Amino acid sequence: MFDALDHPFVVLAVSLSMFWFAAWAGASLRAKRQALKAETREDFSFVLGATLTLLGLIIGFTFSMAVNRYEQRKNYEEDEANAIGTEYVRADLLPADDAAKVRGLLRSYLNQRILDYRTRSYEQRRVINSETARLQTELWSAVATPASAQQTPVMALTLSGMNDVLNSQGYTQAAWWNRIPIGAWLLLISISVFCNVLIGYAAHGKGSFILLILPITLAVSLFLISDIDSPRTGIISVRPQNLESLAESLHLQ
Repeated sequence: MFDALDHPFVVLAVSLSMFWFAAWAGASLRAKRQALKAETREDFSFVLGATLTLLGLIIGFTFSMAVNRYEQRKNYEEDEANAIGTEYVRADLLPADDAAKVRGLLRSYLNQRILDYRTRSYEQRRVINSETARLQTELWSAVATPASAQQTPVMALTLSGMNDVLNSQGYTQAAWWNRIPIGAWLLLISISVFCNVLIGYAAHGKGSFILLILPITLAVSLFLISDIDSPRTGIISVRPQNLESLAESLHLQ
């Protein structure tokens, strides 16, 4: 299913066209009406200033939401790498055969997690998710079986570490699904349209350069917010640098 918010350049093109048209409509409306009286012009200036102030606050709030979610995704990537690395070391506590099996599964699992961060194709992600789920089942079974046979604190520690590995992937997925609500986008776009109409109405003539300033500024702002809020399709994305570093260190061992 196509989601425009997952494509920042679509957001840029659509919002720029929409805002410019709103400013042009405001200028056209002004051309068909008589000049504002002094007292009316003062009230209009007050409404315009208040609306622009509200728009600035909403843009700042929405941008802050996007940045916080981006930082959350980065933190969970780091936590996931730490969980996998820790469990790889704790595999030494298992019997030799089980330890070798767990390490091999963890290396395969780590490669799938790196691919999940890099891949943007929906079909490829479905294959990766299926393989990840299979590896998670095998990882848990590889640790749970010896832990059931030897119910010791050492085995419990290894079991707990594997639980952290599996949970970290769930937290990462939840963070990637945590996006700016549609309601916030609708509010931001609606107020942006109203502001452009007011700016166009206040401008002297349809050809005034001021009709382009606010639409371009707002369109670029929405593009940046959408880009940061898009985990997979944006220019600004979370690079699995901690997972890649861990993979390099494991392959050197």
